[in-house]
Amino acid sequence: DEHDAFAELGHVVVSGESALDTGEETFFVREGYSPLLVRKLRRGQWVIEEELDLHGARRDEAREMLGDFLKHAIRGRRHCVRIIHGKGLGSMNREPVLKHKVKVWLSRREEVIAYCQAPPTMGGGGALLVLLKR
Repeated sequence: DEHDAFAELGHVVVSGESALDTGEETFFVREGYSPLLVRKLRRGQWVIEEELDLHGARRDEAREMLGDFLKHAIRGRRHCVRIIHGKGLGSMNREPVLKHKVKVWLSRREEVIAYCQAPPTMGGGGALLVLLKR
């Protein structure tokens, strides 16, 4: 089933912690969890219980805001959250600095099970849907 799900998504199955950025879409699944979580996350299986908007934040501010937000979400027993990092259109050289940094920071946090790019109606390439441990 997992291989079929990834074939349907158009991605290659990677063992261990999987973080793929194809240019079109990004997703991450922590080792020990089913890649099917990403498919369910994309399809709206979980209700977004809280969100963080990092627009206009500098790198250090954004990292601190993200850490505080995740701690708050875990304490509040949130399971699914949205992180809005923006598309980087207002950044120097129009490079999406936070977009890439947020992905790295999330993949290093033990409380993060999986994340994927939000669907277009929820921010598309400017946001991530994140699944947290209960």
